[in-house]
Amino acid sequence: MHFSYSRSSVNLAGELTGSFQRDRPRPKSPTPPTHSSPCTVRACAHCAKESGSAGGIGDFGRGSVSAGTIPRIYKYFYTTEVLIDRPRGSLQDSVGYKISSDVNVNLVWRNPANKDDQLIKIVMQNIKVESISERPEDKNIFSGTSASKILGENYMSSLQRPFLAQWSSGKVKSFFSYQDEPTVLLNLKRGFASLFQIQLNSGSVSEVDVSGNCKTTYQAQKNQVSKVKDLGSCKISKKGFSTYNKVMGISIKQTSSTIYILEDSIIKSVLAEESHVFMLNVYNALAAKIVSKQKLELKSTLPGPQETPGKLIGTVIKTVDPKYSVLPLVADQLKSNCKNCPTLAQHWKAVRKEFEPQNLSKASAARSFLSLIHSLRRAKKSDILNLLNSEKEDVLPQLVDAVTFAQTSESLKGMLEFLDFTNGSRPLLQERFLYACGLASHPNESMLKGLIAKHKGKIANPEIKETVVIIIGALIKKLCHSGSCNVPSVQEAKKLILEGLEKADNPAAIKTHILALKNAKLQEGIPMLLKYAESGEGPVSSLAVSALQKYDATFITEEVKKTMNRIYHQNYKIHEKTVRTAAADIILNNNPSYMEIKNLLLSIGHLPLEMNKYMLSVFQDILQFEMTASKLIRQVLKEIWVHNYDRFSKTGSSSAFSGYMTRGPNSSSTYSLDILYSGSGILRRSNMDIFVYSKNTELHAIQVVIEAQGLETLIAATADEGEEDLESYAGMSAILFDVQLRPVTFFQGYSDLMSKMFSATGDPINVVKGLVLLTDYSETIQLQSGLKANIEFQGGLAIDISGGMDFSLWYRESKTSVNNR
Repeated sequence: MHFSYSRSSVNLAGELTGSFQRDRPRPKSPTPPTHSSPCTVRACAHCAKESGSAGGIGDFGRGSVSAGTIPRIYKYFYTTEVLIDRPRGSLQDSVGYKISSDVNVNLVWRNPANKDDQLIKIVMQNIKVESISERPEDKNIFSGTSASKILGENYMSSLQRPFLAQWSSGKVKSFFSYQDEPTVLLNLKRGFASLFQIQLNSGSVSEVDVSGNCKTTYQAQKNQVSKVKDLGSCKISKKGFSTYNKVMGISIKQTSSTIYILEDSIIKSVLAEESHVFMLNVYNALAAKIVSKQKLELKSTLPGPQETPGKLIGTVIKTVDPKYSVLPLVADQLKSNCKNCPTLAQHWKAVRKEFEPQNLSKASAARSFLSLIHSLRRAKKSDILNLLNSEKEDVLPQLVDAVTFAQTSESLKGMLEFLDFTNGSRPLLQERFLYACGLASHPNESMLKGLIAKHKGKIANPEIKETVVIIIGALIKKLCHSGSCNVPSVQEAKKLILEGLEKADNPAAIKTHILALKNAKLQEGIPMLLKYAESGEGPVSSLAVSALQKYDATFITEEVKKTMNRIYHQNYKIHEKTVRTAAADIILNNNPSYMEIKNLLLSIGHLPLEMNKYMLSVFQDILQFEMTASKLIRQVLKEIWVHNYDRFSKTGSSSAFSGYMTRGPNSSSTYSLDILYSGSGILRRSNMDIFVYSKNTELHAIQVVIEAQGLETLIAATADEGEEDLESYAGMSAILFDVQLRPVTFFQGYSDLMSKMFSATGDPINVVKGLVLLTDYSETIQLQSGLKANIEFQGGLAIDISGGMDFSLWYRESKTSVNNR
């Protein structure tokens, strides 16, 4: 199944392939029954208690007659189904198929020392493959065909070859089949043999079957045994990956239950059903359900062959057929090769037009991006390099995005070889590669090693060198989140950032490493951030406080809050407004005390004009939006000394406002817009944030910040306290999906400002532009019938954020703009 939520609908498709080598659901092999011992069910349960075994079940060898006992063949009818649908879809709308067959089970050998230890033989015959629901003949892919045609003669004959199982006290101890059989058929037989796992006493056990080692709970009644398997506990090797952030990730609900009906100590029927429901957390309408069923019914018994004599099971196996091998009951992994798929070059030729710059704002670009990633994940490094080297500059940035987001070892090697960081040319391609690494859905250690190696080598462009350090911070956070925090490359990367910040001797290097620390969120870096926040120069101090804003509440200790209070109230030195307001934000968003809120409120009226208005708007926004601190703020406002007209009537243009963009039962998204002006009326900082919430997890989807300082001389105005000597500067920074990008400078210094004013074209400066893989989930599900199902969720975004600041000396005004597509 392939899900792409760049589309307006979800397409579900199921296909049974003749070779069984594709990634799609495959037919299930019949499952032999489990029989109880010659005693009655109650007697068996009693025997189990006395012997301490799992239940003393089953005797496929004998049937009573007046003159003695004779061997028996138990004839069963077996069906297994698999269907794919939306969680609440009807059977008629489902896509799927069923396999049915006759199954013969008989006893081959019984352990002379333990009658409950048996070797049974299982043979499937008269195999059929059919559609799971009735469909018109012209829409039924199984119409006019047969199992032999669908599976192929070789597969059909292999599936009908007998296999053996050692069945001891209701548990399958060993599984025997032919090692040269295709993996998919062996898995089908394993799924069938796994139905023999049964016990007659209630309780929980760890049980090994085709699904792996799973926690299983049994409930035994008169003639019925129910088995519930905790699929989430199953230990089995799996292929797949998931998105780093839960908001854009997938939730899974899995159930598995089996009911055994017994009659006169023989298993009369088995009904097993499992379901897997997958939902996109941020948008539950995108969901899918996979259902697998197995049904086994006893039809008759016939006289059978004599048991094979012998004391040891190994000797008996060689007597029956020396080609039999003992194999694990747990399913093997399948190697999937895409047949009849277009080559990378063919696929690129078909979608290239969608990657041209003028088409990037269309949904079709995101869809083509997702489909190209599939081809890139199958491609070799040589094919990727050939494609990159053959393309023109206009589509290369988009192609670099796709190759990097493929996140395979071949694509990473291809990119690192294609991009020459020692050469100052093509900085755009290098930047796009680095940003794609930072936004990667499931980065691995190899990607981090590659960037560390580039950082150690020569990087001609200083801005790219800064970006490498910043993105290394983003990779540290993601790898630590996935449990790889202690691997050598992550430890080396941590050391690179922390020691780099400690040894940095110029503002540019300090800011670069603070931004990396902001992405990495390393607890070890908090003391250094506090030092720079409180004693650093204006821009460095502002950046250090903004980095602390990104830390989780668990890291904001009392020491951090004390420092933020000193900064806000300027106990030791005078700070810029941007630093003070950011410090107030940390206090208010991390369990503030009654006195902390009271002191912040009492400060209003003693602050610079626009800061008074801004802080007043912040408190009003918290109350209106019912944020965490709102309850405590209301308690403080009951004091007349705090809540009075003089304090709450401050005027100005600055503002802070938050609201919901979407609000639903499973997810919600909020926006906030904060604008802080200087006393002269020039923009000091504007901050726009979008957050998405789901499953108790937060995703900082977008932040766009425009900052300006030292512009009062342009209009002959007086600067605010603490900002008299600031250098003229304007710039823009962005956070995209929790990753801080390298800030963009519009101008720095008076001479640069004059130069930009007289040479400006009016075109906005690009901050981030490209294709982003938002959701990337893939899992191979081992069904208990032996089949495997593959599920994928993907979501892509084409984004273009730019901004600018225009000045007019004549009218003495400035205009700021942020554009996004």
